[in-house]
Amino acid sequence: MLSTLRIIAFAGLILTAGSVWAQTTDTDEDRYNSVTTYGVTTNTNSGILGGFVFRHSKALPGLFRGKRQFRYLAVELVNVKHPKEVQSQTPYSGARFVYNKQNYLFVIRPQYGREISIFTRSADEGVAINGILAIGPSIGIIKPYFVQYQLRPGQVQTVPFSPTLQPEMIVGAGSFFQGFDKSKLTAGLNFKAAVAFELSAFRNNMTGLEIGFLAEVFPKEVVIMNDANNRSVFTSGFITLFFGNKR
Repeated sequence: MLSTLRIIAFAGLILTAGSVWAQTTDTDEDRYNSVTTYGVTTNTNSGILGGFVFRHSKALPGLFRGKRQFRYLAVELVNVKHPKEVQSQTPYSGARFVYNKQNYLFVIRPQYGREISIFTRSADEGVAINGILAIGPSIGIIKPYFVQYQLRPGQVQTVPFSPTLQPEMIVGAGSFFQGFDKSKLTAGLNFKAAVAFELSAFRNNMTGLEIGFLAEVFPKEVVIMNDANNRSVFTSGFITLFFGNKR
């Protein structure tokens, strides 16, 4: 919760600074009809690298309260972690694994919404600030977490984690790529509210940040950790760094 509040507060500070900046820039606005970007994201339910994002915005003919508006499309692929995930170290080899982790949760999020121009930039310099509201389905991939387990001295087998395994016999984590054939699917819904800060090093190239809040709900509890409070509703603050081009 604290991390989410920090992200929102940071977005508010940049928004305030952008408002002052925008009032002092030229009226020669940077006009474009579409933007296509790719990015990496981090959020309060992930590690440093939370996932990957594709974004596309296309200008709509009408205005929204005098502001330009865009059709916003995005697809996110993220790894959702449980807050109680802690790396442990085996006494034998020093290998690391997450004790009590039962499943990975990967989520594919197609999103559709509106992007509204709040502050525009000049044609040659400045920062553009857009507000974003989007909604879409969440396709959850629940993949078993594998560990290397010592059955007897000299015999190690890679198996899905189970609370029946003896902790002292776990010698490390299994391969990340193991278990995709045993994955299960779940479907839910997500909603995103964000602010995008767009910069341009060259006229047709773009870099920027998308900062905001996301809520996601699944029909039933998704078990990520054994012996922990698992949830069906996830909320997070996020930051996405994106690169792309505009036309």
